[in-house]
Amino acid sequence: MRYLFIALLLLIGSVPPALAQVSVGIGIRAPGVSIGINLPAYPELVRVPGYPVYYAPGLSLNFFFYDGLYWVYYGDNWYASSWYNGPWDLVEPVYVPVFILRIPVRYYRAPPPYFRGWRRGAPPRWGEHWGREWEQHRSGWDQWNHRAVPAPAPLPLYQRPYAGDRYPQVEQQQQLHRENYRYQPRDALVQERYRYRERTEQGAPPPPMQGQPGTTRRNGPGPQDMQRSSPPPPMRREEGPRSGPTPPPASPRGPDMQEQRPQQQQRREMQREMQTPGRGPGPGRERENGEERGSERNR
Repeated sequence: MRYLFIALLLLIGSVPPALAQVSVGIGIRAPGVSIGINLPAYPELVRVPGYPVYYAPGLSLNFFFYDGLYWVYYGDNWYASSWYNGPWDLVEPVYVPVFILRIPVRYYRAPPPYFRGWRRGAPPRWGEHWGREWEQHRSGWDQWNHRAVPAPAPLPLYQRPYAGDRYPQVEQQQQLHRENYRYQPRDALVQERYRYRERTEQGAPPPPMQGQPGTTRRNGPGPQDMQRSSPPPPMRREEGPRSGPTPPPASPRGPDMQEQRPQQQQRREMQREMQTPGRGPGPGRERENGEERGSERNR
């Protein structure tokens, strides 16, 4: 029993400290995800030759740094974080940056079983693993000019003093990051990851995509709806009293014309009477009145 205990101590002592102190589990932590990786301190990062990527040779994890973010391949999923110990954001395979996909197999410190038999100096066969649909979306990911590789992003070494109990909460991480790390990502997918992180921390959900659930439709019909709509049916004339305002007469001067018509008719009748002999003050009537006045004088 004594010899067994000594052998166990020797076995534990032969494991490198960084590997022995890393604990792995599964958990949930908002706003990102805690995949259960608990790093006691800032890891040592070494650049992958010929790539703008760093890896952690002292960890028993697939731990990388690229374009301002830490990347972990764990449980057949990719995760990203701006801090070395998370929390982590799950990254769908179609949104993983190409230089993360191109990391050779030999730099994966905990390669999954399906990596066996693949060339150690070549990137993993992601198209074979994730299927033809993924490969159609990311065609050409494994073809690039090895002489035109961008420079790596600077390491956020300001995070070294924050370990153990001093590791900041999510609310403090972004403030420290803005104050101490001025680098701006150049990869389009990493830029989108930064914007997504900011929207999540501000409590605003990401904008819905066109055609996806959650997309709001405008209120009221649009121009196309108006063109497709049929014209309204003609109004029917109803008998009896109507409930509503009485429509105005067809002619705007209807009442005045009705008052003027009798007056005009009376004027025409008076003119005809005046022009008729023996009636009215016409010339014949005036002669008759003159003869009557002369006969009275003679009398």
